[in-house]
Amino acid sequence: MTTGRVYLNVIQKERNLKYKGKCVEVVPHIPIEVRERINKAVKKTEAEIMIIEIGGTIGEYQNLLFLETARMMKLYHPKDVLFVMVSYLPIPNKIGEMKTKPTQHAIRNLNSAGIQPNFIIARSEVEIDDARRKKIAINCNITKEDVIAAPDIDSIYDVPINFEKDNLGERILKKLQLKRRRRDLVEWRKMVDNIKKADKEINIGIVGKYFTTGDFCLSDSYISVIEAIKHAGAVNKCKPNLHWIDTEEVERNGIKILKKLDGIIVPQGWGSRGHEGKIKTIKYCRENNVPYFGLCYGMQMAAIEFARNVCGLKDANSEEINPNTQNPVIHLMQNQKKLLAKKKYGGTIRLGGWPCKIIKNTHLAKAYERKISRIGEISRMSGMSSKDCIVSERHRHRYEFNNKYRELFEKNGLTICGISPDGNIVEAIEITKHPFFIGVQFHPEYISRPLNPHPLFVEFIKVCNARA
Repeated sequence: MTTGRVYLNVIQKERNLKYKGKCVEVVPHIPIEVRERINKAVKKTEAEIMIIEIGGTIGEYQNLLFLETARMMKLYHPKDVLFVMVSYLPIPNKIGEMKTKPTQHAIRNLNSAGIQPNFIIARSEVEIDDARRKKIAINCNITKEDVIAAPDIDSIYDVPINFEKDNLGERILKKLQLKRRRRDLVEWRKMVDNIKKADKEINIGIVGKYFTTGDFCLSDSYISVIEAIKHAGAVNKCKPNLHWIDTEEVERNGIKILKKLDGIIVPQGWGSRGHEGKIKTIKYCRENNVPYFGLCYGMQMAAIEFARNVCGLKDANSEEINPNTQNPVIHLMQNQKKLLAKKKYGGTIRLGGWPCKIIKNTHLAKAYERKISRIGEISRMSGMSSKDCIVSERHRHRYEFNNKYRELFEKNGLTICGISPDGNIVEAIEITKHPFFIGVQFHPEYISRPLNPHPLFVEFIKVCNARA
């Protein structure tokens, strides 16, 4: 929920006389709009508890209106709203003492917005001690038991286990007056143990362009991909070591930096920058039997590489990269042409969940065999025959595989292994004779979960693990 979208909706309502001629102001109408959106989300999902994160730091202008919304929600629903403040407690190297003053000042700032936290999550290098819990409790108007330790950990999946040491779940239920349920973290603990006990390491390269920022690496640009790999690693009882490789570095220095990798992923992307580095990477994987997994743009680049180096279409490209290419193996979707002609760029790409029919006797089908019940359920929902393997996957793209080249590709050994139910959109491609060479137009990383990892990531890591 972005500020811009909220403002736009309020302006449109005002112009459509939804406020019946009243004077519309930033306060209270923007916070009211935010509150209405939250209430709609609760009703739609039928959730018992909804967690809302207000991003940024207390005192920033960007979140003031969201804090005002939070204050109003507490006013109208005093028994149903809790506030959790996450605050960092630094330990300066030269002093060696955990400092609570920044947290005290942050809470005072929060209080000035009319909000008193019910819990304070004490983020720190080490676990907060009892003396500092008491200090925070006294100065921040909170009980000592509601100061929750959140020390640095090796795996993010240790967080719920750490919170349970301080009975956070039970305390939340008590404050919200909800019934306590049986607490069972058996499967979660098993998954965390698999991550910790994994003794075999594999090297996975992520070849992209959005993580280079000055002298540092912004790996969170691909956070969903990172977590999906971790989920799959836990199932396969191995530890994936991630190597961040800038596509422009491959363009400059060649493929030598790829040679110690057990598997390679080319994730999503937009535009032309660094695309030749991705194509070089894919060629290396195809020719050397290195497991390759292409996500969205990564599938499109795989199609271009195959067209150039196997089908002999040396000038093959995507219309996104070269609108004048003679062989647009990746081209703009038909309905997108109408939208772009009207300059409708924002929020108009092919988004959300779309069905994909899996072709039998392919690597893709083998991976999805883990999800038979889910496939059957979605088949019924889609009105398809129970014999059809249909999965629902999340999409985010404007360009697609050009069907004009399907016959040529398949004749040269590329298998179209996933299509839309009507057969018009190529959703996935693979080289069946390769150990693992799959490209998907969708984003499987978006629906991977710690206890329900996505089968394509599981299969990819499994092959990489066997190769290592």
